[in-house]
Amino acid sequence: MHPVFNLVYFVILNHTVKILVIRFSSIGDIVLTTPVIRCLKKQLEGEPEIHFLTKKSYSSLLENNPYISKIHSIEKSTNEVIEALQHEKFDYIVDLHKNLRSSRVKQKLGALSFSFDKLNWQKWLLVNLKINRMPEIHIVDRYLHSVKALGIENDGLGLDYFLPKGIEEKELLPSSFPKTYVGLVLGATHATKRLPEEKFKELVTLLAAPVVLIGGKEDNPLGIELEKIHPERIFNAAGKMSLNESAVLLKKASTVITHDTGMMHIAAAFQKKIISIWGNTAPEFGMYPYLNDENKSSFTVIENNNLSCRPCSKIGFDKCPKGHFKCMEDLDLGGIENAL
Repeated sequence: MHPVFNLVYFVILNHTVKILVIRFSSIGDIVLTTPVIRCLKKQLEGEPEIHFLTKKSYSSLLENNPYISKIHSIEKSTNEVIEALQHEKFDYIVDLHKNLRSSRVKQKLGALSFSFDKLNWQKWLLVNLKINRMPEIHIVDRYLHSVKALGIENDGLGLDYFLPKGIEEKELLPSSFPKTYVGLVLGATHATKRLPEEKFKELVTLLAAPVVLIGGKEDNPLGIELEKIHPERIFNAAGKMSLNESAVLLKKASTVITHDTGMMHIAAAFQKKIISIWGNTAPEFGMYPYLNDENKSSFTVIENNNLSCRPCSKIGFDKCPKGHFKCMEDLDLGGIENAL
């Protein structure tokens, strides 16, 4: 038997297993950790305590997760929580961020730790030399592989996103607006992952179905302009909803059109039919919609594969490094209407 299994068996026999999962940011990355949280809670014997360490600004993503016993959050530095974490006396640490900050936490706590392979050199090859050595495996499966030594297996249930009680009963849309609609996510963390305004206008003109525009306050001006095109069937919710209210809109949408962003992963947690639009990043990095076994193929990728400069980053930029932004400007949006 693997020595880790012996250790797990010993710990389970003697006391409640206590595990700290680390992922500091961001929205999508934290949602992508939820299968690990669920599988640890449900597959380890006894009643393990799952704790989660993240930034305070993202803790609300996890507050309603029934598999988490306690959330530890930081504003700027792990110094804020190190003493409290040491008092918890964790048996294991699952590091799903794997940076200097998480390494410091592991060093201070001294518990047996597990982390995932970030595949940094493979990403470097793909971005800089356009040589694809990335394995055909989603980051969620890489996360789950990190805890394989604990006997954890993928349960095939996909991602989790738990909404606050009662929020789904709120009337978020005008009573006159159609109940069946397409959710169109406007935002993305970086400009090179986001359609330019003229392409958005082209897209909403192509769509015949009612559309709800979803985004943050920074997306509201764009939403106002898009709503003007067809005010009878476009509702601008950008900047008007909380994160959880936006999640409700995603959950109730018939289809979600989104960039490579956190809202895409929230939509995937609700097992929505997803049309994902890709700019300077690429699905090959392993961050495409992650659905459960039953709905694995319920997503469509829209991307421009006729460029030698793409992907130019694993994350994104404020503007196109080449100055032409052809990955979005030359994108054929005709396939989106066909994919609905």
